[in-house]
Amino acid sequence: MDIYSTIKDKFPLKTVVIIGDLVADQFLNGTISRVSREAPVFILRHENTNTVPGAAANAAVNVASLGGQTILIGLTGADANGKTLIDGLVSSGVDCTGVTTTPDFATTTKVRVLAGQHYAARQQVIRIDYEKSSEISSEIKQKLRDELADRSEITDAIIVSDYHYGAVFPDIFEDARAIAERRRIPLIVDSRFRLTDLSNATTATPNREEVEQILGENFTAADCSELRSQLGLEALLVTNGNQGMLLCEKDKAPLKIDVVGSTEPVDVTGAGDTVIAAYALGLASGLSFADAANIANHAGGLVVMKKGTASVTADELLESLRAAETTGSSTTAG
Repeated sequence: MDIYSTIKDKFPLKTVVIIGDLVADQFLNGTISRVSREAPVFILRHENTNTVPGAAANAAVNVASLGGQTILIGLTGADANGKTLIDGLVSSGVDCTGVTTTPDFATTTKVRVLAGQHYAARQQVIRIDYEKSSEISSEIKQKLRDELADRSEITDAIIVSDYHYGAVFPDIFEDARAIAERRRIPLIVDSRFRLTDLSNATTATPNREEVEQILGENFTAADCSELRSQLGLEALLVTNGNQGMLLCEKDKAPLKIDVVGSTEPVDVTGAGDTVIAAYALGLASGLSFADAANIANHAGGLVVMKKGTASVTADELLESLRAAETTGSSTTAG
């Protein structure tokens, strides 16, 4: 079965469980028309605020928009942002029955203020993050583990999306690893700060900055291959922004995947979530690491041309892949 048939026919049959940190991405839009008399600052006249799923929640939305079935396991607070987040997930076709809501936890929220003059494009001027201030209780951790165990027999892949807000902890990661090993399904890791603590998964999708935190600047493909080995991964997929991707697979030469589309992105917010969603669906559907990475590269190239936290559809992905056929191969060994 070719890639096109896989996306059209197999993606809708696959279920991906996503464990991770749920974030409410808020975009506050307003108009700047004057300077304050109180201080040398602009006055922003608020127009609207849009709240969409971010982080692990965004990965779940992307799995659903690409045609897959997705079950989300994570945590929200019993607050307005948490309710809005869940409402957005449900309307996007995400199964939220594994999400735990507790009054002891404030929903992680990232507010991006977008400002501009009348009839001008809005630009992000500041981001305000509301993050957790306390540890997750042992009772809540056990509940999250139980939610994963309850769904262990129906998943075709597991994504661990770790933004360091508490939903990914050692015990639940070991549970996921044991399920993946027993079921022989892919376990895909994306971790903002702790990739070296989440070893022996199937594969991982760090971005360049995250790899630099481990290897330092100016790392090479050989360095990434060694990192893959140290982490006990079958494959390591490094996303390099407008320089494309690098796939380091066990017993194979590193594969450079050129960027798809424009090298000047509109907005990179949440692009990594789109990449891991497409990559996971590809692996769950039986594609090779290289073919799954190619799909993920196209999905990432599409989403960075959209404003805000966005998703990609299967039709958009298929169109991008077909367009690339007319321009030749986008992958090289080396």
